[in-house]
Amino acid sequence: MRTPSSSATPAEPAASATSAAPAAQTGSAGLSSEARNLHWLLTNLVEEVPGLLSVAVVSSDGLLLLSSDPGRNAERPAAKPSGPKGSSADLATIVSGLGSLTIGAAKLMDGGAVKQTVVAMEEGSLFVMAISDGSLLGVHATPDCDMSVVAYHMALFVGRAGHVLTPELRSELRQSMESAR
Repeated sequence: MRTPSSSATPAEPAASATSAAPAAQTGSAGLSSEARNLHWLLTNLVEEVPGLLSVAVVSSDGLLLLSSDPGRNAERPAAKPSGPKGSSADLATIVSGLGSLTIGAAKLMDGGAVKQTVVAMEEGSLFVMAISDGSLLGVHATPDCDMSVVAYHMALFVGRAGHVLTPELRSELRQSMESAR
């Protein structure tokens, strides 16, 4: 198992490597190189971090932009559901609602910007981290996941994805998710 102190930072994908990388629930054909890179980063997050069940990137207005394919994760217990009702849309709804709730709480408490929210449950954990401009990264993980490893890899994703998640790219990702339905 990789720990935050021993994790090597993977190199950014080359354009040719991203086109061959498996995409997260939507096909990567016809997407810009930035969109393919975000798909690659999400796939990399799911494949490298043990215990992840599902991952969603949600826009500031609550729309699903990217999601993982939980069936790929070999760590997932076969008898348990893959995520909230098994749906990336359900995870996106939960992440968006929890993000709004914590932002409101931080305003009421004069706590500044919310960086991360963790909900530890008997049967799993939910992590929500701000990406940029109100977009959120949400992760549903197994109860025995290493929370520090999950948070570390989420922070890496946020650091890499935040600067490329432009309004144009968010629009492209939304259209790609809608066409995949």
